[in-house]
Amino acid sequence: MDTELFKKLVSTPGISGREERIRATVMDELKDLVDSVSVDDLGNLVGVRHGKGPKIMLAAHMDSIGFLVSHIDDNGFLRVSPVGGFDPRTLVMQRVVVLGQQDYVGLLAPATKPIHLLDAEDSKRPTKIEDLFIDLMMPAEEVKENVSIGDPVSLLRSPVVTDHAVSAPYLDDRLGVYVLLAALRAASSTEAELCPVISVQEEVGLRGATTSAFGLQPDIGIALDVTIAGDLPGADKTQQVSALGDGAAIGLMDSGSISDPRLVDRFKQVAQQYDINHQLEILPRGGTDAGGIQLSRAGVPVITISIPIRYVHTSNEMAVVSDIEATVDLVARFVEGAHDLELQW
Repeated sequence: MDTELFKKLVSTPGISGREERIRATVMDELKDLVDSVSVDDLGNLVGVRHGKGPKIMLAAHMDSIGFLVSHIDDNGFLRVSPVGGFDPRTLVMQRVVVLGQQDYVGLLAPATKPIHLLDAEDSKRPTKIEDLFIDLMMPAEEVKENVSIGDPVSLLRSPVVTDHAVSAPYLDDRLGVYVLLAALRAASSTEAELCPVISVQEEVGLRGATTSAFGLQPDIGIALDVTIAGDLPGADKTQQVSALGDGAAIGLMDSGSISDPRLVDRFKQVAQQYDINHQLEILPRGGTDAGGIQLSRAGVPVITISIPIRYVHTSNEMAVVSDIEATVDLVARFVEGAHDLELQW
């Protein structure tokens, strides 16, 4: 695993609609792996590697969930509006970075009494996002001079990398971006026509994938994303979706798309041929860029290939290295033979 690339991807801010920094980071990595790369009107990075056979769109979204500053009070405390979905229980006393005139580290705290002063009734109240505020740890006048309504806010947590696992905010979907880049490197000899797209605004409605697919008109769409690993205490094993250590997840269905069975069969064949650890996945809630690609123009056959992660949409998302490497291997081996792929009913 390329630890340097991984850390760079998961540490660069880029919430939905404000992907400027992560786009520049990925552009530097992508430009030498394709024949051309451009930025479209919505902000997607669209690459082209010329070849033969069907035009294959490989999509991974660069945007992450986050917040926008929605109010600054007289004492310099910030209120926020969420961009994407959060579980408020996981947010109390997390560190964030506010992208104002410069980057400011803040503490995300609940607007309640300190725990020592809470009575029994107050302590039972569930935390809501509207109850949270950001303390930037500096004078109110300085806050008001340097932070504005609409400034983006990202979770702030240093990535952890061990021989076995990785943990960081925004594995969703910087791991998908990592897999796309690593697979393009590994499949350098492919003859296939590839269109890698690093999309924007997935977390708020698959917007970047939808518009870029309309422009590219691909024959096949492959979304690279993460999926839920529900192999946890207290979870129903029949509903776990995927498990860490069981390899790349070949998606069959989620709430946004149903994978084309011909593509499912092809990926299963590739995994078996190259002895790549894999599992089959059905995600009952949530979707990927495949949902936007599938409905483009007259329709596109799609599939999602995912990396299982625990603790999705928190500041400590976690994946195991063997699953990441299996997913890179699976995608690379697929595209190496994709120039002769014919999808026939």
